[in-house]
Amino acid sequence: MTLEAAAQARQLDLAAIECELSELSPQALDDTPSDPDALIDLIVSRFHDVHRRELPELITLAAKVERVHKDHADVPAGLAALLQEMLDELQEHMQKEEQILFPMMRRNPGAVLTPPISRMRAEHDDHGRMLQRVQDLTHDLRLPAEACNTWRALYAGLDKFTADFMQHVHTENN
Repeated sequence: MTLEAAAQARQLDLAAIECELSELSPQALDDTPSDPDALIDLIVSRFHDVHRRELPELITLAAKVERVHKDHADVPAGLAALLQEMLDELQEHMQKEEQILFPMMRRNPGAVLTPPISRMRAEHDDHGRMLQRVQDLTHDLRLPAEACNTWRALYAGLDKFTADFMQHVHTENN
């Protein structure tokens, strides 16, 4: 989806978004190693290991919020199941990268790996669609005024996960 289409779908001002984007620091890109081995090590430690640790915690929090607040109009019903589905798919995806793609990259630096990389990018797009479903279920992570600490922790964790995941995908794709 283009930025223009996404802004239009959310009824946001495209010019304002573009202005904010132009002010972002490119520092994160400078910190990304160009050496394939170092890049792979960064991806596994900074993203894969973190997702494996944090997603199960988010699933537990989501299940609790859904159970305790099942009658609340803003409860993100189905979020725990969606996060479990995301974890399952992400686990499979990361395993393919760690056991197939990354070893191929380490053995043959500079080799053309278009088919497996294309497949991983397609899966990234699938994960992005699931993240959009998370945003939809949580009303873009907007908490009700009376949200309990568990609900607040859940949305804070989801906000961090979303940012990490987007950086993860950007790092791998680019």
